[in-house]
Amino acid sequence: MSLSTSPLEKNINSFPNPLKEYVASPEKQRLLYKRTLRIIVASQMFGGAGLAAGVTVGALLAQDMLGTDSYAGIPSALFTLGSAAAALLVGRLSQRLGRRVGLAAGFMTGGIGAIGVVLAAVFHALPLLFISLLVYGAGTATNLQARYAGTDLALPTQRAKAISTAMVFTTFGAVAGPNLVTVTGKVATSVGAPALAGPFMLAAAAYLLAGLVLLLFLRPDPLLVAKAIAEAERAKEGTSGEVAKAAVPSVHKPGIIVGATVMVLTQIVMVAIMTMTPVHMKHHGHGLGEVGIVIGIHVAAMYLPSLITGVLVDKFGRTKMSYAAGVTLLLAGLVAALAPGDSMVLLVLALALLGLGWNFGLISGTAAIVDATPPQIRAKTQGTVDVLIALSGASGGVLSGMVVAQSSYSTLSLAGGFLSLLLIPVVLWSRSKRKA
Repeated sequence: MSLSTSPLEKNINSFPNPLKEYVASPEKQRLLYKRTLRIIVASQMFGGAGLAAGVTVGALLAQDMLGTDSYAGIPSALFTLGSAAAALLVGRLSQRLGRRVGLAAGFMTGGIGAIGVVLAAVFHALPLLFISLLVYGAGTATNLQARYAGTDLALPTQRAKAISTAMVFTTFGAVAGPNLVTVTGKVATSVGAPALAGPFMLAAAAYLLAGLVLLLFLRPDPLLVAKAIAEAERAKEGTSGEVAKAAVPSVHKPGIIVGATVMVLTQIVMVAIMTMTPVHMKHHGHGLGEVGIVIGIHVAAMYLPSLITGVLVDKFGRTKMSYAAGVTLLLAGLVAALAPGDSMVLLVLALALLGLGWNFGLISGTAAIVDATPPQIRAKTQGTVDVLIALSGASGGVLSGMVVAQSSYSTLSLAGGFLSLLLIPVVLWSRSKRKA
């Protein structure tokens, strides 16, 4: 006698063998969620060290090679433009083949770009520098996109915490990178390269290691498992034994708009002020070691509060933490504008507030994007949103150098601080849309 098979069982049996056991077992899903976070954490520790190089000495390297301050924002603009292209490609690659392939490819591409920057500095080749900075931007995009991987199997009440867990461990590499400027500079000069090429040597090794960790250990792929689970759920809800594979997943467009806007505005403000801080400090007699300390604390403030921020976003909601981001960035701009150029204490405070405001905005905005997108289109949508974030960062980087050259660092900081207040009406609009 043959036993009948339900539509759900038929659907589960249609999945590849590595996915079947996870689709049918919530306990295995929970264990895979925890394992995925551990792998992401390991890769982010390396990835953080890679992204810190461009932040810390990119503007200084361009200043040396170009001989002017007016275009010191170009490196930031180039690797954020490269980040934009990479965000789109990594997002689409992840949607088709999974997070493992997409993220590993992005990190390894960033590592190749960092090697190119080192060669450009050695041979004083400006065209190679510009091309390599574009390619190096792939590592920055991938480092940000990795935060989404932790949310694929998270419950709705765990999403912000999952994002923050991935981000907080970026701190270890990201803080170590700027504070190794002097050490890596000595290593670079010992092999005949300029001192400012040293951090990019570290970035090359860090990005390549991050990609290798993901490629080897992120199995089974969390996004592919999440898509299979969503497919099974749609089959369970289907009628007449039909699997709703062709159903269009529901998307909450206002949620995507507000999440993207929050992240874009915080990125513009953060990149603009951060990019010109090393140049501003150099003009006031600060050395590379002091620049490394300020940027290191800034990067720590970008990532280290993440665990607390994630809990706050899950507990109090995306809206309130978006307001907090705007207010914190305003304070950062005011302190940076009013701080004397020779005051390390106030510069540290300003950049710490800048990093914290960015942290609030990124985690609340990311959580809003995840809430608004189903697994079937999530990675592609996330990649598209990260393109906007990268382009906004590129704009902030280019304009920052021009504003400072034509006016002052104080003017730039004040403008950035007041721009961040636009977050408040955007979030209010989103709330009115939900009530309508």
